[in-house]
Amino acid sequence: MKTRVAVLFGGKSVEHEVSVISAIQAIMSMDTEKYDIIPVYMTKANDMYVGEGIGDIKRYKDIPGLLASSELVNMVREDGRFYLVSMKKKAFKKETKIEFDIVFPIVHGTNVEDGTLQGFLKTIGTPFVGCDVTASAIGMDKYAQKLVLKENDVPILDSLIFTLKDYEDINAIVERSEQRMGYPVIVKPVNLGSSVGIGVAKSREELIKKIDDAFSYSRRIIIEHAITYLREINCSVLGDENEAEASECEEPMHSEDILSYEDKYVSNAKGGKSSGMASVARKVPAEISPELREQIRTLAVKSFKTLGCNGVARIDFMLDEDNGHIYFNEINTIPGSLAFYLWEPVGVPYKELLDRMIELGLKRAREESNITYAFDTNILNMDVLGGSKGSKI
Repeated sequence: MKTRVAVLFGGKSVEHEVSVISAIQAIMSMDTEKYDIIPVYMTKANDMYVGEGIGDIKRYKDIPGLLASSELVNMVREDGRFYLVSMKKKAFKKETKIEFDIVFPIVHGTNVEDGTLQGFLKTIGTPFVGCDVTASAIGMDKYAQKLVLKENDVPILDSLIFTLKDYEDINAIVERSEQRMGYPVIVKPVNLGSSVGIGVAKSREELIKKIDDAFSYSRRIIIEHAITYLREINCSVLGDENEAEASECEEPMHSEDILSYEDKYVSNAKGGKSSGMASVARKVPAEISPELREQIRTLAVKSFKTLGCNGVARIDFMLDEDNGHIYFNEINTIPGSLAFYLWEPVGVPYKELLDRMIELGLKRAREESNITYAFDTNILNMDVLGGSKGSKI
């Protein structure tokens, strides 16, 4: 019997369109002899839709038209089984009720990749692919992940964090940044990916502009030293917190000081089409020494396990060519295109990568089914709420 996989994508995120591309790439590569695939599109209002056109990338040129021919559904659990059910009953039409075994979220960015969606899936109890709630949340928070990794001896750059309250006195932010790090610096929203809202500042005027931009995307930002002679080296990891392995390393090429959203998703799209992160100009394998390659791959696995990740993640490192030092930059717990292009060079085709990710999700579900989540007690039979004076819980 085939495993029924609900591939969930889209959602309320600035990376919504990137998610659609990544998900449909994956759907086209899944093993249809092993899986029944159910594409589930989430709108930017987080409404879920199923239908014949949901897995067709061409239909997303006219999303209102696509939704009009699709069906609004919700995920529910009934008697230990999981279904997508109709939200709006239509006269003379049988209610949609599609059973599934596991959810495969292929989503990017705030509100979907950051533990929010994972928390919903965890609440209804369905098995799902990828990181759990905690790893997803930490993986999206650039400041929190740095603190966790620093405690575990993974090299990171020093950084400062600022909130909307701090933003009320932008001059104080600028002065503190200048005193601590000078120039150049890089400004980032704490919880976004795909290089959205990220910029390098080489002067006070530029710093003020980058701070304004970053705060338009997030309630918290970080500022850190920008490496002048920077090379970015990325590596993917597959596994869980117990066993994991590293992919080939890549060096993405970019047009400015950092790899921008346009570098990732626009400039390499030929004829108006985009292949997501798979289309980025890059060197695979990265032109680095065998020793540096192994150092990066080892750090990638250590970072992945330390953060408690599951499935596939891509970890981005910074190489300072002035001194040869390597620094952890960020982790993408659901990377664009699922980083399949980094696995094929080490003998893992995309179909196998997807298969192993699904197996890891099912494995976690089996392990969690053996954990005790209830504790027998008669506390509700005790006279502790409305009883004698002095009775307390």
